Amino acid sequence: MPATRLSPVITATAQWLIRSFPAHGGALAAALCEIQARQAVTVAARLRYPTAMDAELVGLAGPGGSGALDRITGAEDHEGEPWRTWVDEVVASWAACLLSDAGLAARAVAALGGGTGEYRRLLAPDAMDVRAAALLRHPDLLTPVTHLHHASLLSRLDPNSALAA
Repeated sequence: MPATRLSPVITATAQWLIRSFPAHGGALAAALCEIQARQAVTVAARLRYPTAMDAELVGLAGPGGSGALDRITGAEDHEGEPWRTWVDEVVASWAACLLSDAGLAARAVAALGGGTGEYRRLLAPDAMDVRAAALLRHPDLLTPVTHLHHASLLSRLDPNSALAA
C-alpha cells in the first residue's frame, strides 16, 4: 500500500516527534533528524494501515490527534495548531519503538517486504545521523511513548506469538 494515502498522518506524526525530541546542531542536524523521523513514521503507518481501505478509513475518521501524547511528554497546550489533529498515537508509539530499537526496526521493514535502501537512515544511521537525532533515538527519553503500544507492535510483527501464549 503506497504511503501517499497516509501523507497527512505521516507528516503530522513525524512533525510531532521532531518537535517533541528536537535535533541539536543547526539546519543539517534538523534535516537529518526529520528524515529519520519520517522513515520511522512511514514504516509504522504502513504497518498500522496495511491496506488502501485502512488508509481511507483513517482519512475519513481521523487518527485521534496528539492530545494524549502531549500530556505524556509534558508538552504545553497546542490546541491552535490544526496539524496536531492528524497525529496518530499508535503510529507515534510504534515509530518511537523503531527509532530506539534497531533490531525491531529491521523486523518492521522486513515485514513490509520492501528493500532496506529507502530506510537506510532508520536502519543504519551513520555518526552524523546519530548525533542529529540523539534525543529522537534515546530509549530512556522515548520510554513513555514506546510503552503505550509496544505490545501491539510486537503482535503486528509476529501475529502467531499471541496464539502461542
